[in-house]
Formats: sequence, structure tokens, C-alpha cells
Amino acid sequence: MRRALVLAVAAVAALTACSTGKDAAQFGGGGGFQFVAPGGQTTIDYEGTQRQALTELSGDSLLEDGKQVKLSDYRGKVVVVNIWGSWCGPCRTEAPELQKLYADNKAAGLQVMGVDVRDDKGAARDFYHNQSLDYPSIFDPPARSLLVLQGYPRTTTPTTLVLDRQHRVAWVSLLPVKPDQLNAKVKALLAEK
Repeated sequence: MRRALVLAVAAVAALTACSTGKDAAQFGGGGGFQFVAPGGQTTIDYEGTQRQALTELSGDSLLEDGKQVKLSDYRGKVVVVNIWGSWCGPCRTEAPELQKLYADNKAAGLQVMGVDVRDDKGAARDFYHNQSLDYPSIFDPPARSLLVLQGYPRTTTPTTLVLDRQHRVAWVSLLPVKPDQLNAKVKALLAEK
């Protein structure tokens, strides 16, 4: 009987936590973006007033010891944030596509920024060099930098977020991204005034 009561309370709490209507983003207690996946969606578009600003995302640079990588360094740019690990098969597939997207669009105002989680620094650096990647990445094995993504399931890798020029979250994918889909999202945001 007690077990059934505990399960019923947990089920109600889970339903309540996920019931946000059509709004996929909310203001968190700290006044920034809070991740919510209505109906368990794995890709979410945030339009107009649904877009909420991501507070500072920062951490130690993977490539340059003693340097910080900070979202605020890319003011006025569309930013693709990719959460990855060198151990992650889909991340290995995505990396060259992200590099191509970055190379093709950085002159138009695009910045790609990685967040390397649950990884070994040597393996991650080898991966970066072998893939000829030149966009910055945070090295964050415990994923502490991702605490700014309130409600984000931090065990989900890869994840890609696309931020508009005001660094408001415009699109999230909790699955490996399809290059054409990501390219279309980036082009649309680069074209926004």
C-alpha cells in the first residue's frame, strides 16, 4: 500500500513538472532559460516570446590552458552550442559537420562553441586536432558549466542548442543533429534583424 502511494505521488509530480502547455521555455528562478521538453520532445523550436536568454555559459578552454571560453565573448553572434565527448560516437560524426557549418558561416556572424563533458583531456584534444576543429570548446568533465541550463538532462550527449543574436535559445536538439536541419536553423537566425 505504501509503495503504491509513493508511486502515485511520483507520477503526479512527474505529470505536473511536464505540463507547460505549448510553452517550451520558462523563466527559471534565476531569471534565465529553463529547459522543458513538452510531451518528451527531442527537438524543440522556440519562437518569438518563447525564447529566453541563456545566462553566461563559461568554463576552462579545452585547447588553451589558463584561458576561459565564455558565451559573452560572442555578443551579437548566432551561437551553436554543442555538448559532446570524444567517447561519443554520434559526436564524432557531428564534429566535421559543425566545423563546416562554422567555416561557411562565421563571416556572416556565426560562432560554434563546444562543451566537452565526461571526457579525458588528452583524448579530447587528440580528437579536436584529428578532426581539424578550430571553434572553441569548454573542457568540463563534471558538466558544471551546464548548470545554467536549468532543467536540462545533463546526461544527454550529444545535445545542440542554437542561440539567436541576443543569446536567447531558439532551438534545441537532444539527438544527433541532421546537417540540413541545423543549417536551415542557423541561416534563418542569421537572417533575423
